[in-house]
Amino acid sequence: MRVVIAGGHGQIALKLEALLAARGDSVAGLIRNPEHAADLRAVGAEPVELDLESATVEQVVACLAGADAVVFAAGAGGKKSADGSDRKQNVDLGAAALLAEAAERAGVRRYLMISSYGADTDPQGDYPASFADYLRAKGAADEDLRRRDLDWTVLRPVTLTNEEPTGRVTLAAKVEPTQVTRADVAAVLLALLDTPAAAGLTVELTAGDTPVQEAVAKIAG
Repeated sequence: MRVVIAGGHGQIALKLEALLAARGDSVAGLIRNPEHAADLRAVGAEPVELDLESATVEQVVACLAGADAVVFAAGAGGKKSADGSDRKQNVDLGAAALLAEAAERAGVRRYLMISSYGADTDPQGDYPASFADYLRAKGAADEDLRRRDLDWTVLRPVTLTNEEPTGRVTLAAKVEPTQVTRADVAAVLLALLDTPAAAGLTVELTAGDTPVQEAVAKIAG
């Protein structure tokens, strides 16, 4: 299997790339900063330099040649773009939609979206303004993806931690908002890539007691 990951230098992306490479899959990570290339090579991934804020859909299509699946793992990180515009709109929404459009054109049907717990175009909760804007952008990206002719899965993890993986999670349409490790998110993404029946689902993810493979099989069944 060949997987292309947008936002290939993110912590979850690097962990997923390592898991894919370790079992012999081909994996490419799209990165803006060429200085990050060595980190991808270190985990067995192929770095592909491409700025999704300025790329054309044709350029993205070219990067998806031969891919079996794409994963959107990019994020704005609360920063502004070089022109002063809002990166939440440019990346969390715009880049996600660009990747989905390119996947449609390239015939890459499997698309995994790393979204966020609470993502909605009208977030429900007492959130700081900047985080509410982030949730709106993620929610709009999820809505855009769900309208497309792709085998999509939207994964909405709760608050992320850098703890060691537990291998056990709770995966459901609705979960209690606790915490989950980035390593466990990567493991769930790997299992979702192996589970075609998970297409068409929007699921929330938190720590739990169910082994990852069992949790994914249950939600897909």
